[in-house]
Amino acid sequence: MRPELARALAAGFVAGEWTRAGLEASGAVVLGRRPRWLPPLARQVLELYPRAPVDRPRELATNIASRPAAAKALRARAVVLPIAETRMLTNRWRLPALDGLGDLAAFLDLAPSELDWFADPRRLARLTRQSPLQHYRVSHRVAPSGGIRVLEAPKPRLKALQRRLLREVASLVPPHDAARGFRPGGSVRSYAAPHAGRSVVLHLDLEAFFASVTVSRVYGIWRTAGYPEPVAHALAGLVTSVLPLAAWRAIPAPADDGLLDAHWRLGRRLAAPHLPQGAPTSPAMANLAAFALDVRLTALARSWGGRYTRYADDLAFSGERGWGTGTSRLVDAVERIVVDEGFRLNPRKTGVMPRAGRQALAGLVVNDRPHVSRHDVDLLRAILHNCRVHGPSSQNRDDVPAFEEHLRGRIAWVAQHDTLRGARLLALHREIDWSR
Repeated sequence: MRPELARALAAGFVAGEWTRAGLEASGAVVLGRRPRWLPPLARQVLELYPRAPVDRPRELATNIASRPAAAKALRARAVVLPIAETRMLTNRWRLPALDGLGDLAAFLDLAPSELDWFADPRRLARLTRQSPLQHYRVSHRVAPSGGIRVLEAPKPRLKALQRRLLREVASLVPPHDAARGFRPGGSVRSYAAPHAGRSVVLHLDLEAFFASVTVSRVYGIWRTAGYPEPVAHALAGLVTSVLPLAAWRAIPAPADDGLLDAHWRLGRRLAAPHLPQGAPTSPAMANLAAFALDVRLTALARSWGGRYTRYADDLAFSGERGWGTGTSRLVDAVERIVVDEGFRLNPRKTGVMPRAGRQALAGLVVNDRPHVSRHDVDLLRAILHNCRVHGPSSQNRDDVPAFEEHLRGRIAWVAQHDTLRGARLLALHREIDWSR
């Protein structure tokens, strides 16, 4: 059976009565006649779908074409091309009801053509050099490790659409409890606190976390949320991107030859539709994409008598006595799960931290309780002292914009985890003459 005929029959079937007689009548309208293979096809479709799959016409079309009766329809053509009307069948998280593309366009205050433009289903942005045809501004920076981070910042109008999707849709879908970042109530402290006072702390890092989340996985998230196929495809397009080839060629390779393989893998990931680092929706969507990963790693940690949390691409495990001699086997088990879930560990950032040494997660020392290290506090105190004595300009050696606010932010970070030290640092900050 021709694919276009299967799509037409699928649209006709879901638009009509979902009975054998109804499917035969709908098929006869599409075909302009009632061939002998139509009744067996209707029966086979009903055996596969007892209820009308009004949320997935594409899946229905694929299965129609694979039914035994369809083999006799090789020369048949559709004389009527109905449009499949879709609707949500489930909505467990009480998300905005979006039954079709028209509903999605109206929800976002877009014309249908604008929705198609922003979703970019044909991925025209990949090969174009024309800036107006690209929805993201691309930049890069060198990470502390020496690797190259590629940032894809959505342009204002798409960014506004993504913020609305995040606020009114994506944020309503709960991630796994182990995900402690980019969610209501989540924080670095909630990520690190479960591992405080433990005999062994293990830290691992996922390579190119956002870029590793493919558009097919994002589409699956929206389908799991209950949205019909066309809506899920459009939503996936709105929150994913493809890096233009010209933009990738303008990004330098890392200076460290040991990072070239990872850089090559990054290029491969960015060439396919992925979550862009820089879009407001990417952290929440990445959390949801890692749900199965979190489930499996939580179970693995428990089987070892330990704990597991994740903050974006940072994975943390901790356990009591006996872990010191077995962590290599644990890392191997983690890696197998990570790869099976479509991600990859960054071997350069794997660390095993016994309690006899410093145990640090996401900038917090967790040997006893989560707190900023004494070294970092003393360094900040010295900067504030020198600002008071010699003037702030003498300490802003890296030309940090809004240096006063920058230091206030660092003080707030300390105060969040140590109220007394934070208050002392803030008192020093207030003594500084910021006009100098």
